[in-house]
Amino acid sequence: TSVVMYPSVIRCRVHSQDASANGGNGHAARENWSNKRDYVLSLIGYAVGLGNIWRFPYLTYKNGGGAFLIPYFTMLLVTGIPLFFLESSFGQFCSQGPINIWRFIFSPLFPGVGIGMVMVTLLIAIYYNVIIGYSLYYMFASMQSPLPWASCPNSTTATTCSDKPSVYCNVSGMLTESVTNCKPSNIIKMDVQSPSEYYWDHVALERSSGLAQTGPVVWHLALCLLLSTILAGASLIKGIKSSGKVVYFTATFPYVVIFILLIRGLTLEGARDGIEYYIGKQSNLTKLAEAEVWKDAATQIFFSLSIGLGGLMALSSYNNFHNNVFTDTLIVSITNAATSIFAGFAIFSIMGHMAHIYKLPVSQVVKEGFGLAFIAYPGALTKLPVSPLWSILFFFMILTVGLDSLFAEIEVILTSLQDAFPKLFKSRRASLTIVTCTFIYLLGLPCITRAGIYWVTLMDSFIASWVVLFLVLLEVAGVSYIYGLDRFIDDIQMMIGEHSPRFWLWWRLCWFLFTPCILLVILAWSLSTFTAPTYGDIHFPTWGLSLGWLMLFFVLIWLPIAAIYHLRKVEGTLLSRLRSVSAPSKDWHPMLDMHRGERYPKEECVQRVDIPNEDDESSDHFL
Repeated sequence: TSVVMYPSVIRCRVHSQDASANGGNGHAARENWSNKRDYVLSLIGYAVGLGNIWRFPYLTYKNGGGAFLIPYFTMLLVTGIPLFFLESSFGQFCSQGPINIWRFIFSPLFPGVGIGMVMVTLLIAIYYNVIIGYSLYYMFASMQSPLPWASCPNSTTATTCSDKPSVYCNVSGMLTESVTNCKPSNIIKMDVQSPSEYYWDHVALERSSGLAQTGPVVWHLALCLLLSTILAGASLIKGIKSSGKVVYFTATFPYVVIFILLIRGLTLEGARDGIEYYIGKQSNLTKLAEAEVWKDAATQIFFSLSIGLGGLMALSSYNNFHNNVFTDTLIVSITNAATSIFAGFAIFSIMGHMAHIYKLPVSQVVKEGFGLAFIAYPGALTKLPVSPLWSILFFFMILTVGLDSLFAEIEVILTSLQDAFPKLFKSRRASLTIVTCTFIYLLGLPCITRAGIYWVTLMDSFIASWVVLFLVLLEVAGVSYIYGLDRFIDDIQMMIGEHSPRFWLWWRLCWFLFTPCILLVILAWSLSTFTAPTYGDIHFPTWGLSLGWLMLFFVLIWLPIAAIYHLRKVEGTLLSRLRSVSAPSKDWHPMLDMHRGERYPKEECVQRVDIPNEDDESSDHFL
């Protein structure tokens, strides 16, 4: 390996023969996946997250049952797959993480997009780690019979807990437990908690009354959070060679558990009612006329594929250059959608059984998010024989699904830091992993105080929202209108081979027209309909909402900072500066000379003899 020097840029060039050790396609100076399976399973583990299990089934039920699949698959085709293909191609083409991609692909105007993606991923990793800690606690708590949330505790303080139904029907002045055919005006709700809800609030979380009542750290959750962090760090400490093997288990085991839970659920009384509520006779085609249904479909596709977080770029950057990234896109996108549908059957079959036992409509027992994963579903599992076994399986599944996503989120941070600061971090993978995981653990501690669930809700509401839509809108607009679709398609064909113009017609329409327009509409809708988040009936104080907006500011501030920084470095009028920094960067090319073909200049290796100055752009920095 030798060094090439340009007037303002210094690059290390790896000789072609060095790359032959990796089959001629890999990068000798950069780690590669051991094989294609490692990469595909890592992508599946990253894309298939908790939202597939605890949000998609609820959205399907809410938006017309089986009819919801029409907008869902339409949005998958028009936004999900095109964006997944775009981001995966980015990383594979230049073998860099999101920060360096946005430093080098377009112009100095765009580094803030890559930094913003990494900052969003960091914040998501913090509270995702906390959710994994919750699942660990519940998994350990399940190792007893009966399950501790199967009944109310024998305590004088548990006055709000009741083993009896909280919903009754008023029939001629008499209350009956059966409300299946009760008129809505006759339904009476009692102000009590079910045993599973009481356990979640008062035992697992030790939840306070609001964000202002922080209270001490809940130590059993602190230990579970520590274990979650250790599991993630140990899997990533040796790079993708180790994490790529861990996902063989963590990415496949959830499917085994979902299948087992589905088979068990189908044998229970009431399962048919649950499935019919999910996707059967409740299917309502008239819902397709409602704009909100299409918005829900688009946002679910968007976030379930983990687009806009930098993970697809980071994981794809370790691919062989000629890997068929298009095939991988189809495999992962379709698997992700199928998993959501598959998980819905397992969830609703057991929810139907719970509704049958309590003589309630399925709509009265179905929840989403934390309510489904830690209240409704655990409560339903207590009604099954050998309930601890089913509970352990369920929470172990939540654990593995969460860990897969956390692996990729931390990998985004590690890859970005190593690429942006190669001199400092490239040879210190283990130390960087330990420091990063420790940092994530410490920042997660406020989320496991007695007010922790409010912090998790606040972060989820502000971070995993329109800010990601905004970053992706900049991404697809930059490709289509600044870098140029012709140039981008030529880049992809260098990797996967030539395809006919008819093949690219659909992708051109999506990237240039359909996808940015849909993103713009959803972004405008999200901003116009934004309401302050709540946790159940509990509202956040003004200062708490201000912190949420401050987190958004922290993510987006890098966009103008990076642009202004580079505008100041260019001489000329403001208009000429804008033209200069908006031009596609000359530093955008495949890592190895052997892959550059005739479109990109090859670097001539010379011996470095000068002393770098302060303006050397190859020095370690983000911008």
